[in-house]
Amino acid sequence: QETGNPEVRFMQLDLASLRSVRAFASAFLRQEPHLHLLINNAGVSAGGTTEDGFSLSFQVNHLGHFLLTQLLLERLQSCAPSRVVIVASRAHCAGRLHPDTLGRPPPGPLSAFQDYCDSKLANMLHARELATRLQGTQVTCYAVHPGFVNTDLFRHTPLWLKPIFLPLVWLFFREAAEGAQTSLHCATQEGLECFSGRYFADCRLQEPWPLARDDRLARALWEASERLVGLVAAGESPSP
Repeated sequence: QETGNPEVRFMQLDLASLRSVRAFASAFLRQEPHLHLLINNAGVSAGGTTEDGFSLSFQVNHLGHFLLTQLLLERLQSCAPSRVVIVASRAHCAGRLHPDTLGRPPPGPLSAFQDYCDSKLANMLHARELATRLQGTQVTCYAVHPGFVNTDLFRHTPLWLKPIFLPLVWLFFREAAEGAQTSLHCATQEGLECFSGRYFADCRLQEPWPLARDDRLARALWEASERLVGLVAAGESPSP
């Protein structure tokens, strides 16, 4: 209604439910013959566990998007040239990933915050490994830092922290439209194909922290993610 564009269509998807992700992908592929752009934008920073048994932030921010991308990848390839944009964060610099404990809440009093940072490092590595696997397909992907944006991302901030944190949000964080600019840049700017797998912030190419450039960790994350979302059964060989 706000855009005046009758072609905008809403389809329900709950990234905290792998069942919902599969249902959405199945419905989309039945109804829509074309897919040229996928922006994995949803995010949450909160404690808790999903119906699939994973920590909420890690599933919503990484595992749900990973499964969705894999289920739609064949359609993206058949409609190439196409792009995948993965909204990460500068918070990836504080991420720590251990493939054998993925999806479990991190220990410690700042578990929810650490889980968020871990998921953002996973976003970075997902983009890197996806680009490697898509070489020569005309499907490219990019990880982006949107800036610190005043959205509902932090609605689950603990009550004791809100009097300190929320004024900083209102004073210093970007509005949503401004925060979307780097994602839109990577989605639409011509000539970015040679930067597939790279990291952008403020609509410019940036160098991520060293762990986000670790190709061995990226591959290990990919293979573990395949098993966790059920794309590869335990004991099976991961995809090449």
